[in-house]
Amino acid sequence: MKKNKISKNWINKQRRDIYVRKSKIEGYRSRAIYKLKEIDEKFKILKNVVTAIDLGAAPGSWSQYLSQKINHGKILAIDILEFQKINKVHQLIGDFTNENSKEKIRDYFNKKVDLVVSDMAVNTTGNKNLDSIVTGELCMDAMTFAKNQLNYNGKFISKLFMGTSFNEIVSEAKKIFKEVSIFKPPSSRKDSKESFIICKILR
Repeated sequence: MKKNKISKNWINKQRRDIYVRKSKIEGYRSRAIYKLKEIDEKFKILKNVVTAIDLGAAPGSWSQYLSQKINHGKILAIDILEFQKINKVHQLIGDFTNENSKEKIRDYFNKKVDLVVSDMAVNTTGNKNLDSIVTGELCMDAMTFAKNQLNYNGKFISKLFMGTSFNEIVSEAKKIFKEVSIFKPPSSRKDSKESFIICKILR
């Protein structure tokens, strides 16, 4: 399929997407907001949360949601891409996978946090297995960081793709957390291979 035809199909899909229209009406930066909202409604991830880290935050809709739900707390959002600032959110532009960026996050909080969320994913190549593996590596990196950064009752949420690394990620999560669930939010597109892993309470 030619690139311009793919682009037209994507544009048409966006126009038909009720979540795209809804996000514009409600003032959110992307339809991704509803994935986090649906995760929160089902798993109560923001209960008693006052400190949160948003990994892969651009364009910022997850941080928008966090800023609305967390009162008198601290929220940090990091992405390799620049994005418009959000009220009550400390923005960090940088590559999370670099140790220097991780150190800046730790320095900002200077203590354990309540929640780490990650919507990080690679730009898809068309090779679903490769995309799954590389996005899985981002998930594992985020999980390792969360293990060291979260307090005992902390929660970790991350995107992952169905593929060869899926079972390995779930198995590792169960070694770190007492409660582990897999969830595909209703707002996630049906043709998408994405799911989210929801982890609670460190072992």
